[in-house]
Amino acid sequence: MAAAKKLGTTQAAISNYLYSKRGDEKVKQLEDSPSVRTIVDEIAEGIATEKLSPLDAMLQFCKLCKALRTGDLICDWHKHFLAVPEACDICPAVIEG
Repeated sequence: MAAAKKLGTTQAAISNYLYSKRGDEKVKQLEDSPSVRTIVDEIAEGIATEKLSPLDAMLQFCKLCKALRTGDLICDWHKHFLAVPEACDICPAVIEG
């Protein structure tokens, strides 16, 4: 219950993720990314120990978002589920050699 409260979500949502009832494949892909894993561990530790202020936690989540955007996971997921407009410039450019 404390984790849900600190994250602003429900205990049911936390349980769904912990027991792989929601997002299992995607979570495993994220866990396999060393850069993502490092940032997530820092955020979790900071929240659990209350060493991160709400502002610091938000800044860490921004760091995580940036790491996700500079990799290819999020872009691959996006392309898999939706037609990506040609004008989309959020994902890193693919350099063809």
